Parts: sequence; C-alpha cells; structure tokens
Amino acid sequence: MLLAHGIGGRQDLPIPLAAALVGAILALLVSFVALGALWTEPRLGGDLRRGGSLPAVVQRAVSSPVWPWFWRLAGLVAAAYFCVGLIFGPDRAENPTAGVFYVLFWVGLVPLSLLFGPVWRGLNPLRTLHLLACKGLGRDPRLGLRPLPQGLGHWPAAVGLLAFVWLELVAPERATLPVITIWLAAYALLMLAGAVVFGSRWFGHADAFEVYSSLVGRLSPVERRDDGVVAWRNSLDGMSGLRPAPGLTVLVVVLLGSTMYDSLSNAPVWVRFVQESLLPAPVVGTAGLVVVIGLVLAAYRGATALAGRWGAAEPGTTAGELAHTIVPIAVGYVIAHYYSLFLLEGQRTLALLSDPLDTGANWLGTAGWTVHAAGTTPAGIAVLQVTVIVIGHVLGTVLAHDRALVLFPRRTAVLGQIPLLVLMVAYTVTGLLLLFAG
Repeated sequence: MLLAHGIGGRQDLPIPLAAALVGAILALLVSFVALGALWTEPRLGGDLRRGGSLPAVVQRAVSSPVWPWFWRLAGLVAAAYFCVGLIFGPDRAENPTAGVFYVLFWVGLVPLSLLFGPVWRGLNPLRTLHLLACKGLGRDPRLGLRPLPQGLGHWPAAVGLLAFVWLELVAPERATLPVITIWLAAYALLMLAGAVVFGSRWFGHADAFEVYSSLVGRLSPVERRDDGVVAWRNSLDGMSGLRPAPGLTVLVVVLLGSTMYDSLSNAPVWVRFVQESLLPAPVVGTAGLVVVIGLVLAAYRGATALAGRWGAAEPGTTAGELAHTIVPIAVGYVIAHYYSLFLLEGQRTLALLSDPLDTGANWLGTAGWTVHAAGTTPAGIAVLQVTVIVIGHVLGTVLAHDRALVLFPRRTAVLGQIPLLVLMVAYTVTGLLLLFAG
C-alpha cells in the first residue's frame, strides 16, 4: 500500500489524456501571453504589509510566551509517541510507524505548511531538545562552537532531502522498523551534532524537513511579520520573497525530480526494466533516481542559462533568482501524486496509531476506524491531479514573469521568458505522462 501512491490510470481520465495535455499547454500559453500584455511592472515581493492583520484574539495568542512552548512540547510528545511504535512495536503490517513517517508526516507537512506556514520549525523535536539542553547548560542556543561556514546555504538540507527520498523510494526493506530506525537515528545525531557545533541556526540550513516546510510555507496565505503581527498576504508575495542561496536550486530540483521518479517507478515499463535487469533493484533504483533528478536539473540549468542570455541578465544569476518558481510546481506534483495515498493510507495509519504495540489497546480512540473513500472516484482524483499540476505550473509562470521584469531589461523581458515557458511546458507534459502512465 505504501508503494501505491495513486489510484487509477490513463483510462480513469474523463477526457482523453491527449486532450488533457493540450489543455494544460494552452493554459500555459494563454497565461504567458496575458502576462506579457497586462503585467508590465514587478508586483510581487515588495511591501509585505499590504494584507490585513488577523483578529486581536489571534494576535494575543501567538504573542504569548506560552504559544511557542505549547507547540514545542506538542512536537516532543508526538515524537515520543511515534518512538513507542518504532522501538517497541512489532515489525509487521499492524505497526503504524511506516505510515506515520512516510504518509502522515512527510505528505502531511504539505497541507499544514500551505495553510499555516513553516510549521515544522515550531514542532521540530530536535530543535526543542537542543534548546532545552542549552537552557540546562546556561548557553545561548544560537551560539555554537564555531560560526556557520560562509556559503553553506541550503546544501546540507539538499543532501538530507536526497537521503530521505532515496530511503522512501529506493532503499530495500524501507517500510521495516530496523531500516527506519537506523535512518532516523543517524539523521537525528547529525542534526544535533551540527547544532552543537554551529548553533540553532544549523536547523534552518540543514534540517531537510524544516527547510522543506519553510519552502512550502512561503505559499501560505498567512505570515508572522518582523513586527510580530500575524497578517494575511498574497501567497505569491511570500514565495517571491525567497532569495537566492547556495544549494537552493538543487534543493527544489531534488523535490521535483524525486516526485517525477516516483511516478516513473510505478510505470509498467520501469517495473519490467527493473525485474529484467541483471543488477540488484536498489542499484537500478538509485541510478534511476539520480538520472531523473539530473535530467530535471540539466533542463532547468539549460533553460535558465538561455533565458539569461536572451534576456541580457547578469551572467550566472538567473538560475538562483528563478529557483523559487519551481516550488509551486513541485508542490503541485506532490499533491497530485500523493493525494490518494494520504487520503486512504492516512486513515488506515490513524486507526493503527491507537495501538502501536498491537496489544488490543485503543489509546487514541481510533482503533475502530475503517477506511472510507470519502466520495472520491478514480476519475475525480485524475481531474484533481491534472488541475493541481496545471495550477502549479501557471503559478510558476507568474512568478517567473514577475522576476524576469526585475532581472531583464524591458526590451528583452518577454524574449528572455521564452526558454522558461518551454521548460514549463516540458515539465507539464512529462509530469502528466508519468502520472498517468500506469
């Protein structure tokens, strides 16, 4: 079940796949023409105080010193409960650990972050453990043994994300307790050791899940401004405010490319190739994951380099300046690809979570739950998948157009966007073909 990330296939579309592809391409072309004609000045990422503030009761709650500690302790309690099943639970299908880790946590971070912003920063149990240890020792958690290296950027998070998607998609026995335990123990030790050496800022650069949540959270309609006020905002303003940083491009490409590989790995042609290969499946899977991510990165680098040349931008700046445009595309693929998994396997995991030791207990009161399709149909899910993929690409096109007006001179702004449009079309076609190839 954990490997079946979607239900339905090409035959489930209410319209032919070719019509869906044409419609998606037309949506991008129309968006490109309309933006070029009507959006002639940069509008995003400027004055972030334009949105109205949330009600006073919300302001008082989030300004209270109790607020951050409530969520820190909630994260610790949830992590401790998770460890009960991880360490003491039986290593069989009735254990909810794999479902909690791969479904409720990994996939669930997306809707939570889209709605409420970078939630994992407040819930992160590793950050809280480091904070408590520093308080016990009377040390400033922001200070480590040495400062963060110059140019560190998001490189550690990119490596961590690649390690996780390899675990999720390739590693042998990846749903078993020993494999999950070893990976999480190594990850926790690396994160905590880094925090000791570099201080708490390490998490914002190295914790793949915290950085992932922060990236997605930039699309949230709410933000907490520097003055402490919680306010509404244009989600694209938040994403446009993401500035270039070392490793950012690779980070977002790993997110997008790994989801594309996940679709490919479920396609019959790839399954047959792996089965007929003389190499072990993990070796073939690792190579396939790296190749798909590499192709996505090469396409992005090539398109942005050409865009910079045609748009007369400063050499070497275009790829980093446009990295934020990939985030809504990646989010669209994640929602499309994992929606049915989250809906169906999430319900099953919640039912099992009430008794992680499989003793017949009902600690959370969910043991009697049964899995419901919640009125969804294969055709309905297919429509949702196409819709969110197209919306993600259209939002990426809007972000790219607005940033192009900043990067390129007025006379070359539209010309410089043509390679980006071609890239968006290529990503859209490839994504839809992979998604409905089963």
